[in-house]
Amino acid sequence: MQPPDRSQILDGTSVPTGSYTQGVRRFPLFFALVLQLGASVSPDFATRRTNLRKSISDGVLVLFGNKESDDLHDAFFQQTDFYYLTGWEEPGAILILTPEPEKDAPAYEQRAKAPREILFLPQRIPSEEKWTGRKLGPDDPEAPATTGFTTVMPAERFEAEFRSLMELYPNLYGLDSALLAKLAPMRSVLDVRRPIARLRMEKSPSEIEAIQRATDASIDAHRAAWRTIKPGEYEYQIAAVMVETYMNEGCRRSAYAPIVASGPNASTLHYSRNSRRTDAGDVIVMDVGAECDHYASDITRTVPVSGKFTPRQREIYDVVLGAQRAAIAAVKPGMTFGRTAPDSLYKIAYDYINTHGKDVHGQLLGQYFTHGLSHHVGLDVHDPVDTSDAFGPLKAGMVITIEPGVYIPEENIGVRIEDTILVTETGAKVLSGALPTDPDEIERALAQRK
Repeated sequence: MQPPDRSQILDGTSVPTGSYTQGVRRFPLFFALVLQLGASVSPDFATRRTNLRKSISDGVLVLFGNKESDDLHDAFFQQTDFYYLTGWEEPGAILILTPEPEKDAPAYEQRAKAPREILFLPQRIPSEEKWTGRKLGPDDPEAPATTGFTTVMPAERFEAEFRSLMELYPNLYGLDSALLAKLAPMRSVLDVRRPIARLRMEKSPSEIEAIQRATDASIDAHRAAWRTIKPGEYEYQIAAVMVETYMNEGCRRSAYAPIVASGPNASTLHYSRNSRRTDAGDVIVMDVGAECDHYASDITRTVPVSGKFTPRQREIYDVVLGAQRAAIAAVKPGMTFGRTAPDSLYKIAYDYINTHGKDVHGQLLGQYFTHGLSHHVGLDVHDPVDTSDAFGPLKAGMVITIEPGVYIPEENIGVRIEDTILVTETGAKVLSGALPTDPDEIERALAQRK
């Protein structure tokens, strides 16, 4: 049975690359620099801190930014919760937040005089800056304007300010429980992960714009791979074409390690060695997404290396595509994607797969759908992580994936189709809809390759 018509569920959702991304292609470093510099003073960060402070009940919240690493394999990237609240991209910073004081609270006068937000920055060390580049110091006159914080202090003052504030408030919030426990051994550390996660799951217009930019660059990367893929090419060569494409468009890194899995590797869910040479007759699963301006995208397409699906590959592909279309059609506020949750998108996809195809032994295909259907996307490709709230009811403004898959090792077939989806007030907008999923369209695109 053929899957539902794509136009029935994606009407108006295709997002073509327009003049914005064309401009990024022409001047990628300029655009990346402008976006990076602008991010540090965006009012979004102050708004997020204000919203989070409403979740702090009579306490002090402390977050530590990432420190500079000596590992030469990795560039510095800020801890994502810290970046979400501050926009600050230099190492060694610390954030303290306190709630608005209530007039009937203990020590009201002292609380009212204390700053609501403090950003601590390390002192500059000129001898080290010869190696790592100039940093902004806490005493630099431009520090408040550059960081967006009225109160900027040297990191060396953190412990004294922390102890002073802890004399005014009974509760302590943070993520690094071990370090905070050393600083305040008699206090319980309340985990702030869930309040931050709830904020991060609902995206602002600027966040959606950044995710769309990452998605557009990822689409271009997949199209670049389609233009060059051929039997005999190594998986890592295909990955290199894709990474080069979105980095040339101003994206600083991959949202996750590229997965380019051909032949038998296609049935391994998170295969990332990318070391096999492709053969004629293989299908190849390409799960590759860019991170632009700190925000991720997540796209997977499965294509035939030779340019044409075999009848069996096409049969499995149509089942997976039908499951994806059925799930996307059901996306709306109030739906969930937990496997056992009510209003489950996962169940819609699973039931479709289980009733539309069988393996070579006549068994239902549902047993080969071995992973979840969805996750949130944002600053992290799985965004946010480590919280049960991620499986709660969907709301407008959330960005998720829909990614059913069928993996049959016995047949050397793996098919996954994944798109990045914005939940709207009435349904879904497929942010990655400009990249075809229809098998005929894919074959036509591959026929035009070099």
